[in-house]
Amino acid sequence: MKAADIMVKALENEGVEYIFGIPGEENLDLLESINHSSIRFILTRHEQGAGFMAATYGRLTGKPGVCLATLGPGATNLVTPAAYAQLAGMPMVMITGQKPIKKTAQGRFQMIDVVELMQPITKFSKQIVNAHHIGALVRESFRVALAERPGTVHLELPEDIAADECEPTIFDINPAILPEASTVALEAAAGMIKLARKPLLLVGAAANRKAIATALASFIDTTGIYFFTTQMGKGVLDERHPQYLGTAALSANDFVHNAINEADLIINVGHDSIEKPPFIMKQNGASVIHINYFPADIDEVYFPQLDVVGDIANSIQQLEKLHPINDAWDFTVYKKIGDDIKKYLSTYANDQRFPVLPQRLVQIVRDLMPEDGVVTLDNGIYKIWFARNYPCYKPNTLLLDNALASMGAGLPSAMLVSLVKPGKKVIAVCGDGGFMMN
Repeated sequence: MKAADIMVKALENEGVEYIFGIPGEENLDLLESINHSSIRFILTRHEQGAGFMAATYGRLTGKPGVCLATLGPGATNLVTPAAYAQLAGMPMVMITGQKPIKKTAQGRFQMIDVVELMQPITKFSKQIVNAHHIGALVRESFRVALAERPGTVHLELPEDIAADECEPTIFDINPAILPEASTVALEAAAGMIKLARKPLLLVGAAANRKAIATALASFIDTTGIYFFTTQMGKGVLDERHPQYLGTAALSANDFVHNAINEADLIINVGHDSIEKPPFIMKQNGASVIHINYFPADIDEVYFPQLDVVGDIANSIQQLEKLHPINDAWDFTVYKKIGDDIKKYLSTYANDQRFPVLPQRLVQIVRDLMPEDGVVTLDNGIYKIWFARNYPCYKPNTLLLDNALASMGAGLPSAMLVSLVKPGKKVIAVCGDGGFMMN
């Protein structure tokens, strides 16, 4: 069987539905194989758009999105979406073409070391040098892209390898079983929560999964603890919840920091320092419990006192069972701060002056969108207005980037949502950051 056919069968085995990209001379064999498969090739007008669409597919579905480009400038156009998915924890597999590696009559024309280029901004970057390796490399690529924390993987398929003939080997997919946090860590966390005077809960990007949302909702309802979110944690919980305080749109001196400054313990669920910090830790300040799939990376703004490492949903469920509740907690100040924030943020929501105020624009969008409608954003000051003022009712209904913070992702992300969720209302908000803050 031709190597390109083997690769496509391996991709089908992984459940790939779409490949986003642009054809080129060096990937024509692969394109022809895709044409005779169940996979739909989505032609884009630029490789960067293809990468953003694949990354958003990974974010929405939890399965790696796949994008395709040719060599040289086609591959370099994938650099920004590679970093975008890598930093934001979106599973994505990139496939690029290359000149023949066994013999070529074109010298070094258009050739750069794409594998080396991609290594610093991916979890895994590899050239396929033997057709017999394709099945194993595709399986490993998808496994690595999905492993915590999810991210970007790159495979380079040279033109002559794609045309080789060999026997196909397709590998079974064995689902990963996530480890559970240790009893010692969970009991220590429960003790810290119970001893705190005013604990506060933070919801980050890694919590944006259905099982975690259910566990968190139950935990908050049981304990009565107030919560806030990072920008990429918006929507995990319905933001009409009475214990919701707001979104940390800045790292300090924002509305929600009035509550953060009152807390003596922050329970940090699903956040890591790759996303712009929602608050800055200080020596002798509030203690932090880090609950995530992986330990915290320690730096000058984030140095948690306790790591609870393991499946997040299970960790929250086990914490709730330990009943970390203290009748001496006093959340009166959080309720007042929450009421003040809601009042302040709504002040200009219906202001009719022209030019339109940012708060009014956000309110118009919220009024137009159904509960499950999706808003996608580029990057700019308007991202902060939406983070603060746009209440999310369901997960992944406000798609923004607070890791690489790249321009250009809003429109491709909206197009991807329309593709995989036909009939859903979608709006892309794009611009140059022209709203001024006051």
